[in-house]
Amino acid sequence: MTLLSVKNLKKIYTTRFGGNQVLALRKVDFSVEAGEYIAIMGESGSGKTTLLNILAALDKPTSGEVILDGKVSSQLKEKELSAYRRDNLGFVFQDFNLLDTFSLKDNIFLPLVLSGQHFEQMQKTLEPIAQKLQITDILEKYPYEVSGGQKQRAAVARALITQPKLVLADEPTGALDSKAADYLLELFNQINEEGQTILMVTHSIRAASHAGRVLFIKDGEVFHQLYKGAMTNDQLFEKISDTLTVLQREGVGHE
Repeated sequence: MTLLSVKNLKKIYTTRFGGNQVLALRKVDFSVEAGEYIAIMGESGSGKTTLLNILAALDKPTSGEVILDGKVSSQLKEKELSAYRRDNLGFVFQDFNLLDTFSLKDNIFLPLVLSGQHFEQMQKTLEPIAQKLQITDILEKYPYEVSGGQKQRAAVARALITQPKLVLADEPTGALDSKAADYLLELFNQINEEGQTILMVTHSIRAASHAGRVLFIKDGEVFHQLYKGAMTNDQLFEKISDTLTVLQREGVGHE
């Protein structure tokens, strides 16, 4: 079943001074099946962040459509967008986006509090997630009292607690050491195997090699994709590395 459809997406920004137009996305087409784990890669300035912001309904396309579970996000009114994000999307950010004045538990509960859930139900929902992510014993601590890896696991718990249709991860391993990054990627694999759809933007070849499909963006377009199929992580790592090398060579050739 197709969960997300991105059709002929185009985004043009007009600079504040001088009125110059910048084409961030020119023609982006792809779809995501329910249960897929997709990585999006591309050089800085290729349009990855713009695409992620549009998928998250934080920005609107100049033209084209994003359809998530039958809903066209650009057609929603402003007051409907918060509910749309809360009901459909979970977010994992590079810098965790945790509030230092809240305990980890309260940070995780925040999206449920905003949707008006009762504490007993929130607690019941959190328990199995906290056990899976191995953060049960640190839930009462504050973000500044725990490691980067523990902060990111709390952020993953916050993303999962609303039972979202799609988890959007923006460079989720970017602020982690290699051990914490490997642990997080294994968690993503487990979560995906249990049916959670994940779309991750990353510069890390190691992170992307855990995905089932890798989309490469160049000059605002999806220009290539790799399917993992029966490949191991190491084999996909090599394929990704080769593709990025070709991309860089083509970039030099066009300058």
